[in-house]
Amino acid sequence: MHLVLISGLSGSGKSIALRVLEDANYYCVDNLPSRLLQPLVEQLDQQGYDNVGVVIDIRGGDSVAMLPLQLDALRADDLELQFLFLDAQDGTLIKRYSETRRRHPLASDLLTLTEAIVEERLRLAGLAALGHHIDTSGVKASVLREWVRQFVNMEASADPCQGLTLLFESFGFKHGIPLDADLVFDVRCLPNPHYDPNLRPLTGLDAPVIDFLEAESDVLRMRGDITAFVRAWLPSYVQDSRNYLTVGIGCTGGQHRSVYLAEWLGREFRNCARVLVRHREMRSLTTPSRAAP
Repeated sequence: MHLVLISGLSGSGKSIALRVLEDANYYCVDNLPSRLLQPLVEQLDQQGYDNVGVVIDIRGGDSVAMLPLQLDALRADDLELQFLFLDAQDGTLIKRYSETRRRHPLASDLLTLTEAIVEERLRLAGLAALGHHIDTSGVKASVLREWVRQFVNMEASADPCQGLTLLFESFGFKHGIPLDADLVFDVRCLPNPHYDPNLRPLTGLDAPVIDFLEAESDVLRMRGDITAFVRAWLPSYVQDSRNYLTVGIGCTGGQHRSVYLAEWLGREFRNCARVLVRHREMRSLTTPSRAAP
């Protein structure tokens, strides 16, 4: 059985993620209390279901605290497990609730919407690091659907680190550091193509920008240093039973330098882990082979 578990903050896009699985012919269950997860998996396995998607979140009550132990038990069974945790900045969640006029699961006469979001974040804090963490702040539904499809359809490599999914995410510091980043590298000190009028409208995926950056010795040195750091510590993350590691690469606007480096790093590591490359400010997910070599 291939089991995809989805959790995260209310309003972060869990329903969108579950619909992606439904469209892919997964048997899907929303708002399942955590204590019912193991019986459900056993029952569906007996009935011959190969692909199952389940959402477990704060709506299931305090039993969501049982999920870490259940993840360990499920990984010990003979099934393929992927865990997706969706997150978003408080301001984004408040805006979404204001637009939809829906009630937060923890909202009450004693808790405002803002207080309910803070309380939910505290209760789910222990889950964010257990799965593939996606910050959906400012992300359109169509882009999130593509990110989820890419995550679910990842193919394993033949390397000893194949159990780890390595995500390189470019971003712009002026838009904030992504919530889903485990490691963050600041590359704003590098020469900026933005100041060349011919390069300004382009991105780090375009050959003229790549040529500009690769002609700069500081860019090559930074690229090598980041590569050496990630390569040196990647085995330690694997030994720590980490299934997902997100490396954020940030420049000022998230258009040129960080995009180039994220793409290059994705190609560099594609043979030693399952690799994804994501460009937050471009609102799209690309494969590591897209940029020119």
